[in-house]
Amino acid sequence: MEKEKLIKKLIRYGYLSSPEVIEAMRKVPRELFIPEREKKYAYADTPLEIGYGQTISAPHMVAIMAEALDIKEDSKILEIGTGTGYHAAIVAKIAKKGHVYTIERVKELAEKARKNMEKLHITNVTIIEGDGSAGLAEYAPYDRIYATCAAPSISPLLIKQLAENGKMLVPVGRTFCRLVLVEKNDEIKEKDLGGCAFVPMIGKEGYDG
Repeated sequence: MEKEKLIKKLIRYGYLSSPEVIEAMRKVPRELFIPEREKKYAYADTPLEIGYGQTISAPHMVAIMAEALDIKEDSKILEIGTGTGYHAAIVAKIAKKGHVYTIERVKELAEKARKNMEKLHITNVTIIEGDGSAGLAEYAPYDRIYATCAAPSISPLLIKQLAENGKMLVPVGRTFCRLVLVEKNDEIKEKDLGGCAFVPMIGKEGYDG
């Protein structure tokens, strides 16, 4: 089975390690979240186009981010950039007693994501259409925040929406960027987790808004 081959590869390369993340990646069918023409590549470890200039992240990047965030089963989470919902579905499976709020600026993608959640009977995800670059203050604070698009910098607005003892992951740069982990305790700490590639964030706190 292609999915199992991919998961074993991600474990072997050290991208996947925790049982909760491994189980979530086993449960969520990546092929559901991509266009028909791309389905044969569903379990290739590569990003894929989903339309509207957006992509679904490579599985290894989803694994890296889920592991680094150390998501708890009752975490309240903000995702910036829903796409068709794959990453949110993985996270929702890990935070099975928590909730994922995810914001997407492209109406058509948000609608696809809602349909995908319905198909998988995932009920702990709320999908909102709008500019996610400034976060989503309405439901703050969040235990975990992550962006699936490259931001020019770590926004103070997002740090404000992060709960005490919270963690945030943001790709910082333009397309080719650095994945930065932010930890909020008595002080703000940042850690560079390495290079990555994401579509640029668009919005008033992003590049083109």
